[in-house]
Amino acid sequence: MAIRRRIDPDQGRSAVEMWLTQARLDAAPADRSTTATAVRFTLEELASRAEGNSVEVRVPPFGVTQCIAGPRHTRGTPPNVVETSAEVWLSLATGRTDFATALAAGDIDASGTRADLGDFLPLFTPAELEARA
Repeated sequence: MAIRRRIDPDQGRSAVEMWLTQARLDAAPADRSTTATAVRFTLEELASRAEGNSVEVRVPPFGVTQCIAGPRHTRGTPPNVVETSAEVWLSLATGRTDFATALAAGDIDASGTRADLGDFLPLFTPAELEARA
């Protein structure tokens, strides 16, 4: 079942590109609206590529999604949770860092046997985003 998109894909990719440009320049972070759009779009993209409900990915305060096929949780805190900041999430989604490195550095809180997103990231490589520009 396809997820319902709330972020227009063109606007989402543009927000990701703007965030990535700011990150590469080591400039001031992208504005809150751009960051929020980029996070929400990449969470939607993850959910569409790894459909399911066994892992909850949280990027407070911007968004949350469920993904990866497997047992579905219905009440309380899910058994498989990944939580991180927007900066780290977008770095993972764009290939600026990988899941194992961020986890080892303590930049990600992950619990549960299915809470490894390494096989699903990055969502977009820098080369893909540059080719689109």
